[in-house]
Amino acid sequence: MDYEFSGAHSGAMETFESLVRTEFAPKNTYLNTASTGLVPARTVAALRTAVEAAAAGRPTDMFADVEASRACFARLVGVPERRVAAGASVAVYSGLIAASLPEGAEVLTAEGDFSSVVNPFHVRSDLKVRSVPLERVAESVRPGTALVAVSAAQSADGRVADLPAIREAAREHGARTYIDASQAAGWLDFDADAYDYSACVAFKWLVCPRGVAFLVVPEDLGGLTPLFAGWVAGERPWDACYGPIDELARSARRFDESPALFSYAGARRSLELLEELGLDAVRAHDLALADRFRAGLASLGHEAVPSPGSPIVSVPGLGRRQAELSSASVEVSDRAGNLRAAFHLYNTPADVDRLLDVLSV
Repeated sequence: MDYEFSGAHSGAMETFESLVRTEFAPKNTYLNTASTGLVPARTVAALRTAVEAAAAGRPTDMFADVEASRACFARLVGVPERRVAAGASVAVYSGLIAASLPEGAEVLTAEGDFSSVVNPFHVRSDLKVRSVPLERVAESVRPGTALVAVSAAQSADGRVADLPAIREAAREHGARTYIDASQAAGWLDFDADAYDYSACVAFKWLVCPRGVAFLVVPEDLGGLTPLFAGWVAGERPWDACYGPIDELARSARRFDESPALFSYAGARRSLELLEELGLDAVRAHDLALADRFRAGLASLGHEAVPSPGSPIVSVPGLGRRQAELSSASVEVSDRAGNLRAAFHLYNTPADVDRLLDVLSV
């Protein structure tokens, strides 16, 4: 595999390349991270160890893996781990936030955003949900807006929200912010501390197994009621197994879902890998590949949806070729008629060129 890493010190580049070569060995041209990320070798090994230990009657301490995953994710997004809840689904956490809003509250969303972000607000018929084009979210915050809920990067086409402008507009009008970082955490320089709430599934750009998601809440816990609090939400979980919980966790752990333990046994290793690689290095690598693809598309007479600064590139009208590409061992997505390619740390310039070669036929 021919790795290139633009702008890196040679030593850093070698470390990046060697780690990636050790951890990933795709058998095809995999350009579909926006759907599901590839799982690194260390994660596969951890999952195998956890499953075999459970089968032998000597399970590993997977609750320790949950805590290590929580701490690692917190470092990656720049918040204390006490502000991070561990779960499995963005939709669950969107629902939790939706349930906290008073009757009649206005929620501002982006048109066509991912359903798990917006649908829980629509399900509450007593809320006022207003949708505007992504580029107009910041200017559309107004007095009376209670919450702005938007994805940091759009799933359908990779467009990146103007998060600083949205944050400032929300502050000006006294609205809270809820950011879904599922298509951003793992490559974007995302500062969760800048927003009231953020959620993220980890099986995409964070290259974790499915079944892992995180919620970040404010220091004051954001006025959320832990509606699905089970025993793991207790301040002392092993003393909270029976009857009402005497004391909920004083941290965001009160919003934990009962964890998919095997998934977290692997997630810990995936998140540690991203820390070792460094998100700055991953971002530079990913964006260089996306820019290479955009340039190649132009030479073929195609124009992508404008998504500067994003490793997700969506090409109108080419989604119909997804099955053909898959037959050629090039994996991309068809989203709303668009061909969507997503470039991540295990991809190479050769992968980009392979996709362009097939499209040129």
